[in-house]
Amino acid sequence: MKFFIDTANLQQIKEAYDLGVLDGVTTNPSLMAKEGISGEQNVINHYKAICDIVDGDVSAEVISTDFDGMVKEGEQLAALNDKIVVKVPMIKEGVKAIKYFSSKGIKTNCTLVFSAGQALLAAKAGATYVSPFIGRLDDVSTDGLQLIEDIRLIYDNYGYETQILAASVRHAMHIVNCAKIGADVITGPLSAITALLKHPLTDNGLAQFLADHAKAAGK
Repeated sequence: MKFFIDTANLQQIKEAYDLGVLDGVTTNPSLMAKEGISGEQNVINHYKAICDIVDGDVSAEVISTDFDGMVKEGEQLAALNDKIVVKVPMIKEGVKAIKYFSSKGIKTNCTLVFSAGQALLAAKAGATYVSPFIGRLDDVSTDGLQLIEDIRLIYDNYGYETQILAASVRHAMHIVNCAKIGADVITGPLSAITALLKHPLTDNGLAQFLADHAKAAGK
């Protein structure tokens, strides 16, 4: 399973990359705004800076909601770097745009997916990734992980190559459970990824090893 980090913070992206487990980055206008990035050229420069850090795919979201606007923005974003994946919303015009980008060899990430039917449409249109938002479903008392299972079954039934990118991941168990049920990718905050490192028995064991070593060394 691939690990993407969902942020526009260059320091966090670098930290995740240095950890040795980072496969890509997802971003959106809200994350850019959170980092104080505004203005078209500043946003473009920030995408370039992200691409300079990571080796894998970087999702960059279009703002337009009409077909022509999404195509124009998407082509501009894709031209920035081969790593760029054009992030398109799951709406009627977005599905059309995904089909267009697919025919041009431009990678896409269909975002804001909340049902298996939406994921099926995205796959048929040729999306590279589909992003079901499991955390947001959990927020409204719906089982986000069940959606991942449903999409996995449908894609496996028909051999769709679209990768399931579990988005809105909130914590370590989201990641572990997504791995169990076959998500191809997870994207979430750095805190969720580093939480996988933690276990009290690891901490206790290391403390004991160090104490025993100090005793044996006569310290």
